[in-house]
Amino acid sequence: MSDSAAAAHPNLALLKRLGDHFPHDLTGAGELIADDFVFHYFNTNLPELAGDYIGVDGLQGFFQKLGAKSKGTFRAKNKNLVHVGDELVVTSATPEMTLEGKSFEWDALFIWRVVGGRFVEAWDIPAVNTIRRFEPG
Repeated sequence: MSDSAAAAHPNLALLKRLGDHFPHDLTGAGELIADDFVFHYFNTNLPELAGDYIGVDGLQGFFQKLGAKSKGTFRAKNKNLVHVGDELVVTSATPEMTLEGKSFEWDALFIWRVVGGRFVEAWDIPAVNTIRRFEPG
C-alpha cells in the first residue's frame, strides 16, 4: 500500500502499521490490537484450525499453528485494501502454502473491524472451492 493511500483514511494507515508485523511476528503489535480482539477463522479444508482466537497472543498463536502445519510456507499477498465507513477495512488477498508436498493458492477476504483506533475483530473468508495448485518458485 502506498503512503498516500494509507493517508487517505486512518484505518488504512492502521493496517499499514500492522503490516509491518503481520502475520509471522506480531511482537510490538499489541498497541494496534485490542486486548479483547477476536479473530474468527473457519476453513473447511483446515477444520483443525477453526475457532475464535483472542487478543494479539491468540492471533499470533493461530499463525504459529498455521506455520507449523504448512512447515513455514504460508504467505499472503495483499491485492486491495478498502475502508468501508469508519469501522471496517476489507483486504483481498492471495494466500499460498504447501501441504503434504503440494503447493496451493486461493483467493480470500480478510475483514478488520476498528474501534477507537485499534483492531477489535477480524474474519478470514477463504474461497475454498477455487483453490489453485502451483509450483513455488
